[in-house]
Amino acid sequence: MLYNSIVTASVAFASVVSALPTELSKRANIDTTNFSQEDFQKAGYSADYYNDLKYIAHDEEQHVLLLEGALTAAGVTPVQACTYSFPCYDVRSFITLSSVLEGVGTSAYLGGAPLITSKQYLTVAASILVTEALHTSLQRLAINEVPMANPYGTSLDPMSVYTLAAMFIVSCPASNAALPFTSYPSLQVDGWTCTCEEPQCGSPSDVVKRGDGWASKHHGWPETWRPQQSNSCTPPSPGKSVTFTANSTIPAGSYVTFVSGLSVVSIQGNINGADITAAVPSQAMGQTYVFVNSQDEKGTLTAADIQYEPAVLEVNPPPPSIDYSIFKE
Repeated sequence: MLYNSIVTASVAFASVVSALPTELSKRANIDTTNFSQEDFQKAGYSADYYNDLKYIAHDEEQHVLLLEGALTAAGVTPVQACTYSFPCYDVRSFITLSSVLEGVGTSAYLGGAPLITSKQYLTVAASILVTEALHTSLQRLAINEVPMANPYGTSLDPMSVYTLAAMFIVSCPASNAALPFTSYPSLQVDGWTCTCEEPQCGSPSDVVKRGDGWASKHHGWPETWRPQQSNSCTPPSPGKSVTFTANSTIPAGSYVTFVSGLSVVSIQGNINGADITAAVPSQAMGQTYVFVNSQDEKGTLTAADIQYEPAVLEVNPPPPSIDYSIFKE
């Protein structure tokens, strides 16, 4: 019974996670009211890219249908569609939101893998994970980010994923079974950040400026939906200090923990009220999740130590360094 409960809860949660990009595609209303192919072309995107977005929407729809079928087969009523609100206002903001959301979805499937003991379900989840990662790379490239910024995928636990997903959910039918998760207190990147692809970071046209932090209801998500080109912003990168703002005074002695790829690195934070500042560690690359913790996590994130939810920080990776001698026979 416990096994069945864990499996069905995991599948139900995966269904909710997969529904987010599906609903975002509906919000974009590709081909009809909101964003037409002409809108994408005016924003600088090709007809091929526009067609690729349709494939993404189709994939996400198939994921939802598959997961709903798995729940039905297990004797569980699939969750009904919730009402969502997505803060995207134009083509660029839609693509940026999609990029971050696809990244979180990929992290969710990777982080949920240890909960799945059924080889059959694990294979299905891995199959979906591969496709989500492809979606993520396509969307990162579209907003001038390195598609494969980290050699490894970054996993995220279900509670953290739920915290990030909850901001988009306006309401859900009362008939839906409650998920066994609650949101962490909010944390977000303070002020402006920007992103670009190495090694062209010095060119103004390659730097995309991200907006100032949202209100607390937006939790850890970065304000990326109204980007501007600017040469006055330096993308976050290893060694540079970044400030994060919580929704309450941060306890003395707290740590800033960066989760990126297979690395979990805690750094003693410089605290000023609800703000905490730390230098980005060398292990952080690409879409990174940042927590405030009560102690040094020493390589393993422990839920009991988390004081504030993950903020999403895009860390500019260093230029690739390749030792070709490794490939010699």
